[in-house]
Amino acid sequence: MRQAFTWAAVGPAFISRLLTSIAIATVLSLSAATGVSANSKYAAIVVDAKTGKTLFARYADSHRFPASLTKMMTLYMVFEALEHGHISKSSRIPISKNAAAEQPSKLGLKPGSTITVGDAILTLATKSANDISTAVAEYLGGSEAKFAQMMTQKARALGMKSTQFRNAHGLPNKHQKTTARDMARLGIALREHFPQYYDYFSTRVATVAGKRLGNHNRLLGRVRGMDGIKTGYTRASGFNLVSSVEADGRSIVAVVMGGRTANSRNAHMVELISKYMPRASRRGRGDLIAEPRTVSPTRPVVASAGRIELPTRGAPTPDARPVNSIDRVDAPEVVVASVAPQPYPAARVEEAVEVAVAQGDVDMVETSSTVPSGWVIQVASLLSDGEARSFLDRTSREAGSILANARPFTEKFDKDGTLYWRARYAGFGSKNEARGACKALKARDIACYAVHQ
Repeated sequence: MRQAFTWAAVGPAFISRLLTSIAIATVLSLSAATGVSANSKYAAIVVDAKTGKTLFARYADSHRFPASLTKMMTLYMVFEALEHGHISKSSRIPISKNAAAEQPSKLGLKPGSTITVGDAILTLATKSANDISTAVAEYLGGSEAKFAQMMTQKARALGMKSTQFRNAHGLPNKHQKTTARDMARLGIALREHFPQYYDYFSTRVATVAGKRLGNHNRLLGRVRGMDGIKTGYTRASGFNLVSSVEADGRSIVAVVMGGRTANSRNAHMVELISKYMPRASRRGRGDLIAEPRTVSPTRPVVASAGRIELPTRGAPTPDARPVNSIDRVDAPEVVVASVAPQPYPAARVEEAVEVAVAQGDVDMVETSSTVPSGWVIQVASLLSDGEARSFLDRTSREAGSILANARPFTEKFDKDGTLYWRARYAGFGSKNEARGACKALKARDIACYAVHQ
């Protein structure tokens, strides 16, 4: 039964890339059976969305960082405001200096511009843009802090007893915590309370402000019945994913938190869906969280630039930690550098990274005119020159002959007043040569991407 569902649930091309990973699942740090205790960020749960029965749980009630799973609640608040007529999809949300200054992933709208509520929803559901999350918070709450309080109050009303929100996007804050069980509860609530808006989570590609936005959830369209919901990543949280799957009269919501790589997280999610979907009930009426009418609606401020002074970005608070390309929410996984080799092969994300570069997701602010020109490859972006050089030394040892003729170098850049160092290799004569090196590195589980400078 499990084997049949696995092949039915995922496409042949995708499953072929996962067979090796699943075959060695017993040695994975994310495996439900072994090794999870070695990863303090890991947590997972699978819930039957028709009966509320927990089908699987590991550390499901332990505090974890939500990262961009936070935006599930941000969107819950938007949907609620829409349903109660406080806003419409054509309402325009102003972009403040505060919102425009958020770290990537971001849409990149300028201060003083606006975005419709409908486009904001699409942007959050696909690109997971932090600038738009903050703009929504200021629009509905009057300030980020007030909106975070509203989010936490809503979490309590939904029975999410272990969740505290401090912002609307999920960028690092040590006080912003949740659990896998609470995230599953929120996923079910979104389906139950807002079926008219839920299909936003299954949007695979959207165009907003002339930009093509791809959904960060790579399992959409590859796992049969999956209709959302949300990915998330920061260095503190690891790779998170909440999945909703409905097929053959069964329905589950599954959560994986703390994945060491996007690939291992996705493979573990497929493993959980394959194993526990057949065990879900075909009976049950849902309505597991609460009838919508029993959850008191939150009345938003619905601020306008003319009626309220929106805050501008000041100095970082002690709780706010700078975010770079290996610590940003939902960054392309190719720039996520892990300290130890990972059991899953690197993802084929070169095309996604090129899109990200074009859309401003990857840092491109030069501060030095002495760096090599031409085609180079980048393997990490770190908070100090020493860290970057150490990473290059380790990469050179692991890469062997692949990088024998390449020259490692670090490159300092400034992002919103914070300095970072890229770890890169030069010495490639063409785009194909650089890409070929990256392909060979990925075969050794070394993430990288090629870029011309």
